[in-house]
Amino acid sequence: MSATIRAIGTAVPRTTLGQASVRDLFAAQPGLGRLASRLVPAAFNASEVEHRHSVLPELDSAAGPGVFRDDDGVLTSPSTGTRNDRFRELAPPLFVGAARDALERAAVDPATVTHVVTVSCTGFTQPGPDLAIVEELGLRRNVFRQHVGFMGCFAAFPALRIADAFVGADPSAVVLVVCAELCTLHVRNSEDPDQIVANSVFGDGAAAAVVTAEGSGLRLDAFTTTVLPEGASEMAWNIGDEGFEMVLSTQVPKLIGVHAAEAVAPLLDPRSWTPDDVPVWAVHPGGRAILDRTQDALQLPDSALTASRAVLRDHGNMSSATVLFVLREALEAAPSDGTPVVALAFGPGLTVEAASLTVVGSPVAAAAASGAPAAVETAAAAPTAAAPTTSAPTTSAPTTAAPVGVGA
Repeated sequence: MSATIRAIGTAVPRTTLGQASVRDLFAAQPGLGRLASRLVPAAFNASEVEHRHSVLPELDSAAGPGVFRDDDGVLTSPSTGTRNDRFRELAPPLFVGAARDALERAAVDPATVTHVVTVSCTGFTQPGPDLAIVEELGLRRNVFRQHVGFMGCFAAFPALRIADAFVGADPSAVVLVVCAELCTLHVRNSEDPDQIVANSVFGDGAAAAVVTAEGSGLRLDAFTTTVLPEGASEMAWNIGDEGFEMVLSTQVPKLIGVHAAEAVAPLLDPRSWTPDDVPVWAVHPGGRAILDRTQDALQLPDSALTASRAVLRDHGNMSSATVLFVLREALEAAPSDGTPVVALAFGPGLTVEAASLTVVGSPVAAAAASGAPAAVETAAAAPTAAAPTTSAPTTSAPTTAAPVGVGA
């Protein structure tokens, strides 16, 4: 029995960072060498990111000081422990906000949820955000909980595979998948090109999917994994003394371009497939170059990546949550019943995860039935003496009627 994504909900922190503001903040840092002084504006300007969201208001050059920025506007470098303390405080409201939004859009009673799968690679804490979801949304205390940790940008796919397996084993299962990433907790002033690129594209956000065996939505048809071992050293995610450290070399887009067709081939008929056969694509916007290389390799029209580029522009790269944002964005065009969809994301390994999905039911009717609730406030954790400027996260407000119950 195939599982179906009934709805997607999202949540983002209240602070919105304009790309030019963040660029100017990093460019103004003391001690930058000549090369880094050229790389910072070049990376930010070429990113095709216009704004992102962050749990750190101090990353806005017009804001005041905070844990990551002193009174003189100089970026500090908190320890990994300090960064993780901020994750423990600020991540649960995002997890809860996205989960609440998804359940409301799916018109699913939280008390009927049987499984919760949480995903994050930007922090660790126990008791974890999964328990916050249970407590704040009124899930049963005996709900099954599973966490997918530290897998990177493609981790929504293993989580959806787990949900698919639960539904396959028990058609009455109601699975809540919640991805939340606080990527900006790991920014730092650096002359390293990989870190400069990371500073220019990563943002914070959360997305959740309700998965069941029945109903209108996105049917999960098949999954596939491709590992490119020659790229293992080109994309990596490690824990350092001053935060988590990203390796994201310029070879990554090239490798993805070379292997993109290979990665999606198991989902398509290589003898007869054409780009017109799949009108809806949800490609993880790891960066502008990754989207460009993927589009060229698969010979996709510009319209195929409209949703991916819109999410990159408005949110940046939110790691594991991003592909769910893209699926939501892609479905706002209300594709008809039976429309095929292909989604793919990339992460350490170098790993390419892909899935084929199908729109089932009437998107317009389902959207009208589930409604389009306004932005949902989530409770802010009490500010600490070290972080008086922390803002509360909110869910992003819908701008159009959401197809197949998949909301903004």
